[in-house]
Amino acid sequence: MQIVADLLTATEQSGQHGIKTTSLLTKANLSHSRLSKFLENLTGSGLINKIEFDNKNTFVITEKGRQYLESYAKFSSIAESFGLEL
Repeated sequence: MQIVADLLTATEQSGQHGIKTTSLLTKANLSHSRLSKFLENLTGSGLINKIEFDNKNTFVITEKGRQYLESYAKFSSIAESFGLEL
């Protein structure tokens, strides 16, 4: 869940122009194959949109992705209040 939140946060911070795969690799500190699996799941779930241009992929967060981040922040806050570490 933390990796998904990190990927969504990086995508959200990139704004309307989106974020490229290379930048996500750097920010998430994941291997390309592992990142590809996460991106496949995130696009399949409708949390991010993939835009292809000139054989390069750019990712933009969706409203559903923003809602996920909000819910995750609330959950994380509650868990921390009980002394749980995520």
